[in-house]
Amino acid sequence: MQTIHQTIIRFPEIQLATRDAHKLRGYFGNIFKEHSSLLHNHLESGESAYRYPLVQYKVLKNIPTLVGLNEGAELLINLFLKIKTLQIEDRTYEIQQKNIESKNIEIGLSSELHSYRFQTLWMALNQENHQKYLNNSPAERQKQLNVLLQNNILSYYKAMNYWVDGQVMGMLQNVSEKETKFKDKAMIAFQADFVTNAILPSFIGIGKSVARGFGSIEAV
Repeated sequence: MQTIHQTIIRFPEIQLATRDAHKLRGYFGNIFKEHSSLLHNHLESGESAYRYPLVQYKVLKNIPTLVGLNEGAELLINLFLKIKTLQIEDRTYEIQQKNIESKNIEIGLSSELHSYRFQTLWMALNQENHQKYLNNSPAERQKQLNVLLQNNILSYYKAMNYWVDGQVMGMLQNVSEKETKFKDKAMIAFQADFVTNAILPSFIGIGKSVARGFGSIEAV
């Protein structure tokens, strides 16, 4: 097992749509850009940093939510009192209420199975495996998605500097396909539950585009 630090900031008086998560990223990444590149996940050159984001922006049950892990968790604590307003497109919200929760959490493989649910759509496919998915039979699609889920969990653990001693198991349940827009392109994403022998913190994202709110999970 390994211990990680997680900080969650919520703005419960503000109601947004799930698709507004990337606008949160744009706003906070801009106004606090001098504090850390972790807020926008770009290099000094302006290019995207292809790494697991330690600060993630989500709209969960219509509530704007920031999730920080390890260095990102410390950063959100330091910025908490500095957050006075939130601007989404042409609308500015004066923040009257904000909540912060910061705690240490154990991650690692367990001898028991744990149940999770994707609170936001899981973006599992990329250009390379998208066509393979379309060509597969329903049984092959389920198998392909299970492997991708396991790989997503492994990628998260690697980002947390946790090296797995054993096999990550993961099986999806109640899977349904949903069409979503990503950078103005139609993509297939998924609603699903899953069981795994991996212990994962609620509200982190796994899969692709987690900085934009996709793939947020919750223990059930």
